[in-house]
Amino acid sequence: MKTNKIQRRQFLKQTMAAGTGLLILPGGVLSGKNAPSNKLNIALIGAWGRAKAHYRGLKGENVVALCDVDEKHLGYAAKEFPKAKHYIDWRKCLEQKDLDAVVCCTPDFTHAFIANWAMNRGLHVYCEKPLGITVEEARVVRATYLKNKHKLAVQHGTQRHAKSNFNRVRELILDGAIGELKAVHTWGNRQLRKEGYLPAKGKPPKNLHYDLWLGPSPHHPYNPEYFSGKPGANCLNWNMYWDFGTGQIGDMGSHTMDLAWNAIDAGLPTAIEASGEEFNPEVTPVTLKAKFEHPANNWRPAIDVFWHQGGDMPLSPMEYIDLNKINHGALFKGSNGFLIAHFDSRIILPYGKEADMTYYKPRSKNLLNPPIEDFQQEWIDACKGDLKTSCDFDYGGTLVEQMALSLVAYRVGEKIEYDGVSGRVTNNKKANEFLSKKYRQGWTIDG
Repeated sequence: MKTNKIQRRQFLKQTMAAGTGLLILPGGVLSGKNAPSNKLNIALIGAWGRAKAHYRGLKGENVVALCDVDEKHLGYAAKEFPKAKHYIDWRKCLEQKDLDAVVCCTPDFTHAFIANWAMNRGLHVYCEKPLGITVEEARVVRATYLKNKHKLAVQHGTQRHAKSNFNRVRELILDGAIGELKAVHTWGNRQLRKEGYLPAKGKPPKNLHYDLWLGPSPHHPYNPEYFSGKPGANCLNWNMYWDFGTGQIGDMGSHTMDLAWNAIDAGLPTAIEASGEEFNPEVTPVTLKAKFEHPANNWRPAIDVFWHQGGDMPLSPMEYIDLNKINHGALFKGSNGFLIAHFDSRIILPYGKEADMTYYKPRSKNLLNPPIEDFQQEWIDACKGDLKTSCDFDYGGTLVEQMALSLVAYRVGEKIEYDGVSGRVTNNKKANEFLSKKYRQGWTIDG
């Protein structure tokens, strides 16, 4: 029997309050968390590409809406979710009355819009990274979440966070395996060069609603090359352009900085500087180095955090270790050694007088951070329970804001000082112009 949105949420609250996960329904039917009356009604916005990674996990819930600007993609997803209603415009999709939650797998330049609109309608949100492509977008989404965190479960799609190595790296840093933390370097060595926006070529096929794909971005003529990539990787055909993304900053940068972010308990930086290749008004930089200054917290001193991309790399702590063989990694420098990590592995390099590591005592197995196991399921369970996720929009939004600030510093070509409370650069008026962007008429992020 179908229930409306209010009844479903009342059911979830009653189940959580009971603390048993079981309720006796009318007629003596026993119901647990996977019962029909306790399943989420979910809209999958962006139904192909990266969305395919969500199909399996969503099968246990009710996918009641599919939205994609490409009608062929809708047809593909409909084979998996045949009972869902279809939309080509996500704004209309969000008006469907029986929704509980949204999974957003659209291009980067609509992430902040969909996440914010969905939360404004009281919907739980899983949003693929990056949460936004400007400082302002990240801040708007985070602020909306913080106003609603008592009732909404959200997850920022940095799914590598579920790897157990993230926990092990954090524990080693907190427990002093390399002594007092001094600095952190993160990097990604992908190099995808583009000259500029693609020229007009042909007309969009009838199945593709190109103007809706552009959404809030300025108009650029259709070119099939924007859509020629493989499922889940087509973003590499457009995310290097300023109007469509942030290049490596928001792509693998979101994942790789997360490896460090999880370990250092950082808020927003107080100062940022960045340098790289010559500025291209159409394409984000491939080669870039950024430094973020973070104040001390209750367990570590003030530290500098670095991001390197497109061939720029930190110096290796030992000449016999080639960091270039780690495509995306993090290097933690401490008073007694280094920790080098990839998403799946890590090594410790002691040095100095304390190289024997007698100062370090590993924590017992029962004190290890528990595994996440399934990043998507963690969010689904949070929607039905305590609302807690590993990468909520406070955590993920702050990370994305920092990464976006590096492009602001890069564009002004000098060190900027940043007030994280007001979200303003305090020493360079020009820099504040790059914290946000203009949208096409009729599009608003706070709908």
